[in-house]
Amino acid sequence: MTIESARGLPDTGNARPIRRSTMPIQPRHLLVPVFCLTVAACASEPVASATSQSTPTNTANTPAATTSASEMRMSAPPAAASTVRDSNGFDAWVSSFRQRASARGVSRQVLDEAFDRATFQPRIIELDRRQPEFTRAIWGYLDSAVSDTRVRQGRDKLATHDAIGREVERHYGVPRTIIGAIWGVESNYGGNFGSYETIDALATLGYDGRRTRFAEEQLYAALEILANGDIDRDRMRGSWAGAMGHTQFIPTSFNAYAVDEDGDGRRDIWNSIADVMGSTANYLKSNGWQRGSTWGREVVLPPNFDYARAELDTRRSTEAWRAAGVRAVDTRGLPAFESASIIAPAGDHGPAFMVGPNFRTILRYNNATSYALAVGLLSDRLAGQPGVQGDWPRTLASLSRTEIREMQRLLNRLGHGTGTPDGIMGPNTRAGLRAFQRANGMIADGYPTHELLRRIRAAAG
Repeated sequence: MTIESARGLPDTGNARPIRRSTMPIQPRHLLVPVFCLTVAACASEPVASATSQSTPTNTANTPAATTSASEMRMSAPPAAASTVRDSNGFDAWVSSFRQRASARGVSRQVLDEAFDRATFQPRIIELDRRQPEFTRAIWGYLDSAVSDTRVRQGRDKLATHDAIGREVERHYGVPRTIIGAIWGVESNYGGNFGSYETIDALATLGYDGRRTRFAEEQLYAALEILANGDIDRDRMRGSWAGAMGHTQFIPTSFNAYAVDEDGDGRRDIWNSIADVMGSTANYLKSNGWQRGSTWGREVVLPPNFDYARAELDTRRSTEAWRAAGVRAVDTRGLPAFESASIIAPAGDHGPAFMVGPNFRTILRYNNATSYALAVGLLSDRLAGQPGVQGDWPRTLASLSRTEIREMQRLLNRLGHGTGTPDGIMGPNTRAGLRAFQRANGMIADGYPTHELLRRIRAAAG
């Protein structure tokens, strides 16, 4: 849950009291652009990304194959290219940052603890620059994120911590299976939440200059965590991009949403499963989770469905969708939503889902449709419900980013505007594809395939 789009401090409601420092550091929540194609590593290194629908806003496991989706935020394409910097000048940057932090009221003791042993991490710069060329189909991502192994491990974890999970669910209104699913997708239930010292990671990113604003914001928040005494520097560890602990909070999120669920006087998302579960539930509750409602459900779309309506910003009641011919895929029926969207991650080629407000709350944790779908589906499996029943188009190969960029350029040339070609499938690109498909008598689902690219090439000459 690295760079979230929350604004302001949370409404803690019935949440446990959150200890806050008197240190005059005021963490602010950044709204950082997220490009929701990349399912790169949070706790480890980036791998091929999942091609999926992104949300309509511009806002991270089997350890060997894929890791947390949280780092999707950090793997967004850079606004501008920059030269990889070496360690020359790192100490001077740290010294300058210390002076600025001191001017903001951070104590000498905290600054010494944080920066006396600060070390430049060149590997972090390499990871920050890495942009996978080849995307990973959403079904490949879900195969790993919602694997049978992950389901078994998750059920075991929830059984081990059953009393904690039930109490957290009762208190915050967030199902323990949703908490378990986020835990599983983010860090493989704590098996892979990263080994980088957070201060070193953020100082390296701040010094590098490409993500200075983000990194400095998080460094100030990390200093507040040290001042509070929640964790010491050596144990404040996580991903290369500064996401920490079992469910991968960045420092500003930690300060806003972490809770001392076990009552020991510290908010410890590294070692206390009670604090991990309580903090994750508090985040979701504070960002709009609706008690007693599901995230969504797989559905069957009617013939000749208008896929232009399969976008998250198109919202109708369940009754309106039912009247339009949308039906449940099984005997559980359609969930009762006042504001529901239809998503079809593989277009006409694969399964579709009706999603409601709680799905959008999961997107606040990580603003990628593929991530939120993985959490919802894993939660269902942890609760003993079936997985996806429709068939994914596994024989269709994903387009590379270069091919998507070419497709965008050609669609623009043909008058089906997609915006600036960037190799990323977003709502504008899907709209351009649908326009081309309609103009050529095809099912206008906006899903990119090699055959569709071939036809676009031919049309563009």
